[in-house]
Amino acid sequence: MENLLPMIQFEALFRVSYGLYIVSSGDDKIRNGFISNTVFQVTAEPPKFAVCCNKDNYTAEIIKKTGAFTVSVLKKDVDTKLIGRFGYQSGKNTDKFKGTDFITRKTGAPIVMNDSIAWLECNVKDTFDVGTHLLFIGELVNSEIIDENAEPVTYEYYRRVKKGIAPRNAPTYIDKSKLEGIRSMSGNNRYRCPECGYIYDPVKGDPDSGIEPGTPFEDLPEEWVCPVCGTVKVDFIKLDN
Repeated sequence: MENLLPMIQFEALFRVSYGLYIVSSGDDKIRNGFISNTVFQVTAEPPKFAVCCNKDNYTAEIIKKTGAFTVSVLKKDVDTKLIGRFGYQSGKNTDKFKGTDFITRKTGAPIVMNDSIAWLECNVKDTFDVGTHLLFIGELVNSEIIDENAEPVTYEYYRRVKKGIAPRNAPTYIDKSKLEGIRSMSGNNRYRCPECGYIYDPVKGDPDSGIEPGTPFEDLPEEWVCPVCGTVKVDFIKLDN
């Protein structure tokens, strides 16, 4: 029998289905949240949900302290700036909830309403150390549908259409150097953000930042930053022609 050597094709991991959520925790003194694509139901009666959180995430500390978390299910056309705020900024350095529409219910943990179609509220029942991450198992105590007609965003859609890349602390993060074909991306004077994968296309510009379509990357103000995660202009990478 032929002895086949093990091989990992990292692109295969992107075929596993995920959603995209904001997981939050806190009280009236401290609060934080992060973008997660690893939220799933583990039991039906009583309903329990699992969330995976990097040990370095500020939210992990807060979940352990308060014993509760919430999950906001994001809609398909979610604002990328919301992804940037909760996915690529640290709550240790900035208040992610400043200017954010959120509510509190039974546990007192914040529930993000921006671009959300439903939310869940859970009390932590078990915590498992899975290496770089903690797996929190929470029992559902409250939930509500906000928009019955909107579709939830999937991680596959976020990657394929919005050209996003998992944050460094995400359990699905893969070092970009391991991805086959990463250098096959091409364009004329297009630049990619090394942190979140956002691509500046001069044809489109960045209207939300006041950058008109047709503006070359080289002509962007030096203080311009990635509209998704805030990475400075000088760190952007020019795509191969």
